[in-house]
Amino acid sequence: MKKLLPTSTAGSLPKPSWLAEPEKLWSPWKLQDDELIDGKQDALRLSLQEQQQAGIDIVSDGEQTRQHFVTTFIEHLDGVDFAQRETVRIRNRYDASVPTVVGAVSRPTSVFVDDAKFLRSQTNQPIKWALPGPMTMIDTLYDAHYKSREKLAWEFAKILNEEAKELEAAGVDIIQFDEPAFNVFFDEVNDWGIATLERAIEGLKCETAVHICYGYGIQANTEWKKTLGSEWRQYEAIFPKLQASNIDIISLECQNSRVPMDLLELIRGKKVMVGAIDVASNTIETPEEVANTLRNALRFVDADKLCPCTNCGMAPLSRRVARAKLNALSAGAEIVRRELSN
Repeated sequence: MKKLLPTSTAGSLPKPSWLAEPEKLWSPWKLQDDELIDGKQDALRLSLQEQQQAGIDIVSDGEQTRQHFVTTFIEHLDGVDFAQRETVRIRNRYDASVPTVVGAVSRPTSVFVDDAKFLRSQTNQPIKWALPGPMTMIDTLYDAHYKSREKLAWEFAKILNEEAKELEAAGVDIIQFDEPAFNVFFDEVNDWGIATLERAIEGLKCETAVHICYGYGIQANTEWKKTLGSEWRQYEAIFPKLQASNIDIISLECQNSRVPMDLLELIRGKKVMVGAIDVASNTIETPEEVANTLRNALRFVDADKLCPCTNCGMAPLSRRVARAKLNALSAGAEIVRRELSN
């Protein structure tokens, strides 16, 4: 019998301080060459153990082997020059110096497959693997070759599909595509964003998820959230089309966010990873707070389709805080599980 309300994380977990500088995005590695390879595997094993000790049901690699959820994937592709940089506006929110697409993009070798095989060898639990989505990938680059966001997104979708098929063959149970850009470029999402995502999952038998959040707890995102008013209705613009899509699971931000829960009615029938842990705060949720968020969501999501989760990745948090938040997530889910079985 499958467990009711299986818990998981949205993606990244903090890295140990001997591998990279803690509480920092884009933190450079402290090891190199063979030591780095060993160190990444040790960190992955440690991250898995911390999830297991917290009682997380669907485990991940905690993104221990990558510096950044988008860039690390792009670094392995041909056609992108990391030395040639331009400043672009990321998700209409902040400026960043980014690499340039200088030719046709392709994936000479698999990117995360060896890491996924390693994780699979360490556990019998269901595993989830995160990849950047096509729209979020194009939003972190300067395109001097295709000169079309849509064309580049279709090319990335093909590459992601190749990677996803190999991850599935390596034993991954759920492949998640991170698309924070879906909360910003609504017209493009509906015109071709969801279509490119469906191209990325073409032919997969494993479950697929799309993670749409309001971003990590970094200052640029926190400031942006302050401008969104008392109700965050961004999901409303894209949920109807996502509900009709082939994606199995939709992962979203609900804890301490101003997302009206009734928007979940628009994706009724899909599995929903309900973010019940705020990643933009060091305050540890109580199990009861987590349970409340889940009870709220259950008004619009059938119990067999609800998966308690974190709002987003926790890489910028301390390991102590992340651990305590995972414990709260498990304990809160257990409270609601007991209520449902009575």
